[in-house]
Amino acid sequence: MADAPVEVKRTVPARTPDVFRSFRNEMDRLFDRFSSGFGLPTFRRLFDIEPAWDYRSSFTFPSPAVDVTEDDNAYKITAELPGLEQKDINVSVLGDTLTIKGEKSYEKEEKEKDRHVSERAYGSFQRSFMLPESVNREQIAADLAKGVLTITLPKTAQAQKQQKIEVKAA
Repeated sequence: MADAPVEVKRTVPARTPDVFRSFRNEMDRLFDRFSSGFGLPTFRRLFDIEPAWDYRSSFTFPSPAVDVTEDDNAYKITAELPGLEQKDINVSVLGDTLTIKGEKSYEKEEKEKDRHVSERAYGSFQRSFMLPESVNREQIAADLAKGVLTITLPKTAQAQKQQKIEVKAA
């Protein structure tokens, strides 16, 4: 048997499909079909004005995961932004649109006696949401804690009033 060295080539593993994004899209479609039968706008479409298709290149970071909730006094938008700091995030309102923008950068450099490794990645994201008329735009607040951005959209006083309607027997 010969003791010849064999060249080992390293390959990049195949990109695995994003199972969770696919599952979320299917659930969104299911709820969209259900609510459209009643002629109501979907909860997702009420806030989210992003296109249904999702274009990404290898140089952008994915849009953050976002939850939208509502209680008697306010709507809350919670976005997961791990690794971002306050200076990297911009939240703005223009007309009826709330926009979250962020920019992330990563740099790593290792120098040793016989090797030098330098890695860099830069990217940005943007999410936009249509604001309902019941939001008090003057009191919108945004807080960042432990990589989670929470935007509080207080309801107007008129939207918080519950009107009791008497039910009459026919």
